[in-house]
Amino acid sequence: MATGQAPGNPIPAMRKYQPVEHPVVVIGPQYLAQYPVELAVNSDFKVSDINGTLIFQVKIKLLSLNRRFLKDAAGNTLVNLRQKLRTMHGRWEAFRGESKEKNDLLFTAKKPKLFQFKTELDVFLGNNKGEDPDFKVKEGYSQSSCSIFLGDSNTMLAQVHGRHTLAIMPNVDYAFIVALVVVILDEINADDDGDAILEGFVDGIASGVIPSA
Repeated sequence: MATGQAPGNPIPAMRKYQPVEHPVVVIGPQYLAQYPVELAVNSDFKVSDINGTLIFQVKIKLLSLNRRFLKDAAGNTLVNLRQKLRTMHGRWEAFRGESKEKNDLLFTAKKPKLFQFKTELDVFLGNNKGEDPDFKVKEGYSQSSCSIFLGDSNTMLAQVHGRHTLAIMPNVDYAFIVALVVVILDEINADDDGDAILEGFVDGIASGVIPSA
């Protein structure tokens, strides 16, 4: 049986993405790395690196089911994300720490269309008062994967694989990416099976598996 590539057979093309020219900082420069960062999200929303070291954790308050709290490994709240329940486009707002003040707004994420077959999000920084998003999230060929881009460019900042693995480019605020992934996974699950991630959080708190914030 013949093996190998036949002479003159074309090689599949590789999609090329522009590298990140300038550091992307949203939460803080301490979350920049000069190398690609790989993180894993487990079933109770603990985020670890490739060595299994805890980097972040996501928690929810039982009486605030529309809010998520991104904490560092020591339990300090970095970001709280709040879902606006009465909006048509699934709007989320992310604030620094546990603040709700507008001057602490880090970013807003919302669906660009009311009805869409794939999960897409437009992400606006807190000081962006225009209509052009600073970042875009686009679902891949499978519902369990998506990519995060710088605005409308083809500069890719990160990818989510299988809802559990994050691949983040160098010089990109990986805490911001994790905070954004909290929204992405919630939206994917809401589209997929009626907000299963929220049910998992509530069940986890009720059973004591996931501690409340």
